[in-house]
Amino acid sequence: MQAVVQSTEANRDFVSSRAYWASWIISGLLILFLAFDAIIKLFPLEVVTQTMAELGWPVTASMARLLGVLTLICTILYAIPRTSVLGAVLLTGYLGGAIATHIRIGNPLFSHTLFGVYLGIMAWGALYLRDPRVRALLPLHR
Repeated sequence: MQAVVQSTEANRDFVSSRAYWASWIISGLLILFLAFDAIIKLFPLEVVTQTMAELGWPVTASMARLLGVLTLICTILYAIPRTSVLGAVLLTGYLGGAIATHIRIGNPLFSHTLFGVYLGIMAWGALYLRDPRVRALLPLHR
């Protein structure tokens, strides 16, 4: 039986060089943003606790740290090529919770509520550009 998972270098052969590097630039920006978000939650800064209160979350250092750890785990999984699809799935769930929170309190649609959608599009779009398995799973054309 042939191995299904191929190395990143082998996957690169199936996509153009531009698409491959664009995908890593998009992923890099997403990873940096999410890592920053996770780190400020690990050391609950005033802006974190204030925002949590505005969103209706319990304002405790342990809750902020828990969210930070979850974000960091999902981001690390996304950043590792072998686990990037699992990371994207977990990030999608995490971002879905953020979207639901913003809908619940009636935040503005395009700037707050859909921000999680924008991040999800970046995550999956980058994977789509560089991973033929994702393109096979989500064919945009025939």
